[in-house]
Amino acid sequence: MPSAASKTIPVRDRLIVALDLPDADAARRTVERLGDSVGFYKMGLELFMAGGYFELLDWLTGRGKKVFVDLKFFDVPATVRAAVRNLRGRGASLATVHGNDAVLEAAAAEKGDTKILAVTVLTSLDQGDMDDLGFQADIASVVLSRARRALDLGCDGVVSSGLEAERLRTRLGDRLLIVVPGIRPGLNRPVDDQKRTVDVEEAFKKGADHIVIGRPIRDAADPAAAAEDIQRRIAAVFGE
Repeated sequence: MPSAASKTIPVRDRLIVALDLPDADAARRTVERLGDSVGFYKMGLELFMAGGYFELLDWLTGRGKKVFVDLKFFDVPATVRAAVRNLRGRGASLATVHGNDAVLEAAAAEKGDTKILAVTVLTSLDQGDMDDLGFQADIASVVLSRARRALDLGCDGVVSSGLEAERLRTRLGDRLLIVVPGIRPGLNRPVDDQKRTVDVEEAFKKGADHIVIGRPIRDAADPAAAAEDIQRRIAAVFGE
C-alpha cells in the first residue's frame, strides 16, 4: 500500500485529466464525453489564452467537478499574491506557482481554500537540459530542495516527476501533497515532449497523491473507457 494512502483523498479523485485543448468549447465536449469517469480536471495555459477560462472553471465546478488551475504563476511577489487572491471563491482545488522563496511565500499567504503547489522541475526536462540551464546539481536534489522550501513557506505540495516522488515522500512525509504529470499508462511509452515519465502504478507506489494524464485519455478511441481503465488500475493500487 503506498504511503499516500494515509490521506483522505477519494480514490477516483486521484486521477486528474488535463484539458490541454485549443478552446473552452473543445474542453466542454471532452468533459461531456468523459462523463462520470472523471471528476478532476487540469486547466492550463493553452485554455487561458484561448479565452473563457473562468467561465469554463465555473461550468466545471457547477457540475461538481474539481479543478486544478495550472497557470504556474511566476512574477514579482506582489503580482503573484494578487493573482492567487483573485482565485478565492472560484472553487479551484489546486493551483501552481513557480519562482523563488518570496514568490512561493506570497502565493501561500493568499491561498484561502486553494492548495498551492510549487513547480519543481518540469517533466519535459532531463539532466542534459538542467546542465544547459546552468544548474550545478542533479534533478533529484533540485526537486527535493524546492519541495522542502515550499513546505516551509506555506505551500501545500509540489508538482514533480514520479521519478522523484519516492525520495520526496521518504524525506518529507505525508504532509506533502505530490502531483505527478508525465504519466504514460502503457508499457510502450510514446515519444513526445515528456522525458521523465512513469506509469500509473509506479507513480502511486512511489508516493504520488494525484496523477495528471492528458493525451493517453483524450486521444483514445473511447476516452471514457480509457479513463475508467485507469480508474480501475488506481483502485487496485489502493486495494479498492
